[in-house]
Amino acid sequence: MMKRKIAIFASGSGTNFEALVRACERGDVNGEVVLMVCDKAGAKVIERAQNHGVPTFVFCAKDYPDKASFEREICGRLESAGAELVCLAGYMRIVGETLLGRYGGRILNIHPALLPSFKGAHAIDDAFAFGVKVFGVTVHLIDNTIDGGTIVAQSAFEYYGNDRDEVERRIHEVEHKLYPWALEEFIKGLPENV
Repeated sequence: MMKRKIAIFASGSGTNFEALVRACERGDVNGEVVLMVCDKAGAKVIERAQNHGVPTFVFCAKDYPDKASFEREICGRLESAGAELVCLAGYMRIVGETLLGRYGGRILNIHPALLPSFKGAHAIDDAFAFGVKVFGVTVHLIDNTIDGGTIVAQSAFEYYGNDRDEVERRIHEVEHKLYPWALEEFIKGLPENV
């Protein structure tokens, strides 16, 4: 079976990017990362991509008149790289209609909570403040809603302490295992001609 070509979008340090690339390199995921897209110049993920020889496209949204404009450019870069799937890995922008129109049903996201609870950018803080005792991670297909779309995989753990940083550390540990596993399971279910 041919390796699937994957683009990863990130905005920050890139630990999930690293986990996905390494899983592909080890053969745990039947894929090859062909492009990393980042909306923050100077983000650590850019260095991680360079270390793995992954081509990058770094852009500043303010350089474009609107979201559709930079998403058209992203789509062109994805098509040039032959990307079949997109993995959002700490990409802190809401995906718009242009990208969804071209890659809908093939964009995975990782979220640091058990969806549908605690949607949005502050999920860990929100869950911690609410006092939940079961935290977790969700991998899901995105749609045109915030942290909506079909759930692909979830993993949970109990926590009864009061150290928010400990919760975040454990969530990252779960993410780095769950995302590669969920990506491989998703790839297995794809038709050959995607």
